[in-house]
Amino acid sequence: MSRQAFVFGYAGQGSSLVAGLKSNQFKIHIIETSEDRCRRARADGFLDVVMMDILNDNELNSLDIDPDDHIVCVMEDEHLNVFLTLSLRSLFPDTNIVAISDSIYTTQKLKMAGASKVIDIYKISANRIHNILNKPVATKLLDSFLLNKGDISYREIHIPNDSFLDGLMVDEVDFSKYGILLVGLIDMELSHKFIFTTTSHIEHKLDTGDVMVCIGRDDDVDRFEKLIKPIKVEQEEVCIK
Repeated sequence: MSRQAFVFGYAGQGSSLVAGLKSNQFKIHIIETSEDRCRRARADGFLDVVMMDILNDNELNSLDIDPDDHIVCVMEDEHLNVFLTLSLRSLFPDTNIVAISDSIYTTQKLKMAGASKVIDIYKISANRIHNILNKPVATKLLDSFLLNKGDISYREIHIPNDSFLDGLMVDEVDFSKYGILLVGLIDMELSHKFIFTTTSHIEHKLDTGDVMVCIGRDDDVDRFEKLIKPIKVEQEEVCIK
């Protein structure tokens, strides 16, 4: 049985969010108060589009929404969004309701109105800007990886004997300098469990035999894997005459 999402609003954030739900195999039902936006939704390929007076509880109650479905409130007017959330929570007490907010005050109101989850778009934007400024390599690589770009992959890399990494703390190595992101590793000394470096990198030491899981462009990962191998010094033959 396909998952269903009832999306209230098809402007701005609404249209972007609907596209994401569609790509995740949701069956989409769009409810709008504007005929123009209804036409736009149909032009974008959505068939189940309804124009409705969302202030009328009888019309809202006519929607075939089950507890297992998902309700998404993304009306442009924040006051209307809060009122809608309140009405829907009263009519469908067991259904998951997700609402979009553009301020901390609206977030508080939506939570009080009964939203199961509130997505603060300004907070998300602020976090992304912080990551772009402070972790540009990681942000770029993760974006590319999630978008399935062909030259981005993850790889398990064993730390070989006599590598320069042996004995270094994780936070002593600037992986971004090599164009890769260290996601985590398997420490053979402590256990064989995967350790996410995002939560435990500060006091973790790299050792020979550890397995690092890295994300990066194929060429960068290839170069890094070669770089961590010890340089072999060939001994010259000495001829005794």
